[in-house]
Amino acid sequence: MTPITTNEALADFCARLATAPFITVDTEFMRETTYWPRLCLIQAASADHAGIIDPMAEGLDLEPFLDLLRDPNIIKVFHACRQDVEIFVRLGAMPRPMFDTQVAAMAAGFGEQVAYDSLVRQMLRVELDKGSRFTDWARRPLSDSQLVYALGDVTHLAALYPKLRDRLKKEGRLDWVMSEMESLIDPALYDTNPENAWKRLKPKKFSAKYLAAFKAVAVWRERAAQERDQPRGRILKDEGIDEVAQQTPTDPEAFNRLRSVPKGFGGSRLGLELAEELKRVLADPESHAPEMERPAHRQPAPPSVVELLKVLLKAKSDNAGVASKLIATVSDLEKIAVTDDADVDALKGWRRQIFGEDALKLKRGEIALVLSGSRVEVVEIEG
Repeated sequence: MTPITTNEALADFCARLATAPFITVDTEFMRETTYWPRLCLIQAASADHAGIIDPMAEGLDLEPFLDLLRDPNIIKVFHACRQDVEIFVRLGAMPRPMFDTQVAAMAAGFGEQVAYDSLVRQMLRVELDKGSRFTDWARRPLSDSQLVYALGDVTHLAALYPKLRDRLKKEGRLDWVMSEMESLIDPALYDTNPENAWKRLKPKKFSAKYLAAFKAVAVWRERAAQERDQPRGRILKDEGIDEVAQQTPTDPEAFNRLRSVPKGFGGSRLGLELAEELKRVLADPESHAPEMERPAHRQPAPPSVVELLKVLLKAKSDNAGVASKLIATVSDLEKIAVTDDADVDALKGWRRQIFGEDALKLKRGEIALVLSGSRVEVVEIEG
């Protein structure tokens, strides 16, 4: 098996895929010791064609393939797409429209976050060989067995996708899945702008001094991780950001007294950089603190109501054959337990139809949960 390594071969391959209604896509990459994923292989297939692109090949221009990802007339099919999409977004090609078979499998009754090999086994009756699972994909040359393994990630997906799509369409759930896809192509999910890094974290205090330091440390860490191409946690762990923001050490040696900061951090170049950054923002914390509304005091969710809602959710998800995680989270249930007007997805759209309405009825005492054999059933309470 020969990967695509020339621009001529890539243009020919992409021309054949360009006429397909859908293509399946997967990548192999390395990022254990880096911030940016190192793209090692791109696998793609249609119902009739399949191939492996070697993005590490000298002089290879990926633009013909990226154009396919941008083509609005071709559905791009992935399994557990987040990290793959992150790579392509950085290359300037958000895949759209898109279909994620892991999300689709949750709506089709295959459980939560079903693995690719499990889905292939259940839907295609094919057992995948995992022998090359832990390959160093950056090493060249790759063996035939490694390439066959990599290609299987898209050829089986090309057979699986129409079956899964037709099953969802027959059950009236295809629209559910396509609405979920909109959230997966939200650019905010893949934003790597250091200035926005603090927004992914949860501050524990709301004073100007704490927030100015919290944002500054998060922005500094993101920038340092990107510039050094190292994982965020190797620069400073998340809990370290909170501790530094609370203690606000401006003397490099003071960092070494913090529990969540790496040993010797204070005397390192990183420690000196961060100390200077903290001095800068703490000189005028009000102008550097992000504007945040202090969360309104919310009464705690009654534990007994939350537990009842969990039982209802499990019963509804089992009866509908939909993974409960796709319908509602524990946080959703806690908010519903407090107010009928909770702004949560579980009270909107198709989720409200199969769970949300009954969740509100259960709170109002209009329905009850009864055990029938080994199943929990919902029964109406007559007034």
